[in-house]
Amino acid sequence: MVEWIIEKLGLVYREAWALREAAESFKGIFDNFSFKGAVAGGVAVVELMSMLLFGTPVSPRGQEIDLSGYELVFYDEFEGDTLDSDKWYYRGSGADRGGFTAPSQVSLKDGNVVLTGEYLADGEYGAGWYGGEIALHEWYKNGYFEIRCICSEGDAFWSAFWLQAEHPYEAEYSNGGVGGAELDIFECFDEDCITSTIHCAGVDGEKEGFQSAILGDFKVPEPYEQYNTYGLEWTEDEYIFYINGVETTRSTFGNGVCEEKLQPIVSLCTPDAEKFEGFENDYQCQFIVDYVKIYQK
Repeated sequence: MVEWIIEKLGLVYREAWALREAAESFKGIFDNFSFKGAVAGGVAVVELMSMLLFGTPVSPRGQEIDLSGYELVFYDEFEGDTLDSDKWYYRGSGADRGGFTAPSQVSLKDGNVVLTGEYLADGEYGAGWYGGEIALHEWYKNGYFEIRCICSEGDAFWSAFWLQAEHPYEAEYSNGGVGGAELDIFECFDEDCITSTIHCAGVDGEKEGFQSAILGDFKVPEPYEQYNTYGLEWTEDEYIFYINGVETTRSTFGNGVCEEKLQPIVSLCTPDAEKFEGFENDYQCQFIVDYVKIYQK
């Protein structure tokens, strides 16, 4: 019945996910019935149906991350005064949407790497709005990827932690994600939630453009005031997303899970120019990252 409804209504990926999850939560109320379980199941159904109907975020309520069998293969806790150039490089320097990306916007302070968004009258590429990005030299296939951070606040720049292939938006290379994808572990816009998304090209043989699956919007406790962790477990069979070690969603969107190495990226993204309309030039925001860690089997 659920799949029939999804097909008849033409639900997009996250709407279909919400309906399936709501159906499972409703069913769970009556399986091994208990008062506590019924309350939790009822709350889940309401949240998921609200997401389906109104696009509101939902709470993480899946399994806790289990790192048994994994070992830590990369970490950076950003101690010191400068970015470790053996691990990272400044990515995407130059013009970027409605502004610029520059190394000047990346600094280390109090055991954090800080990416700053602001207007610079005498910036490296001229006057304008500036954000920052860093990326790892090393690329990875499979594993658990985690960042601990405080997100930037405001509806212009946004914080993101993501993995990207060399050619994720070209069908002949991506092959529906098997040959390369973009995995947005989290993007934080001007809400008390984050969004997780998969982008790739060539899904089901489509030759034009690229295809995306917005997996959902998920609630986060005070993302602009306190540290939270955001993670992705990338296995041979699926992608599993986490907030503070609790599963938010899982997906196999595309023609299959990526079989190629991807590059981890941390960015304070610069938006299109119209986003800055009405902003005073003294506006500033910061994306504060405590650590990045990568585990593999």
